[in-house]
Amino acid sequence: MSKKAVIETGSKQYIVEEGQIIDVERINSESKTIEFSPLLIIDGDKVSVGAPSVNGVTVLGEILSEKKDDKVTAIRYKAKKRVKKVRGHRQIKTQVKINKIS
Repeated sequence: MSKKAVIETGSKQYIVEEGQIIDVERINSESKTIEFSPLLIIDGDKVSVGAPSVNGVTVLGEILSEKKDDKVTAIRYKAKKRVKKVRGHRQIKTQVKINKIS
């Protein structure tokens, strides 16, 4: 069983393991490498819980690309009032590959 970690980015938490590719909220970073401090580490039967993060452990990732997510439409409609408003939004996501949990 491989080592897993729970990381937080963009006010969301993700369960990750080495070699995994995840889509997270946009990360504005000049460098291609990024470092996360894990909230929880699962290593086989051993579980380490941080308060708020686990000391001495880092999760290293590599930024692969940025892409736009699928469009989300928001509709405001009032029956019999001739009111209809449609708005669309495409969130920008960053693709991150988890390289190492050390």
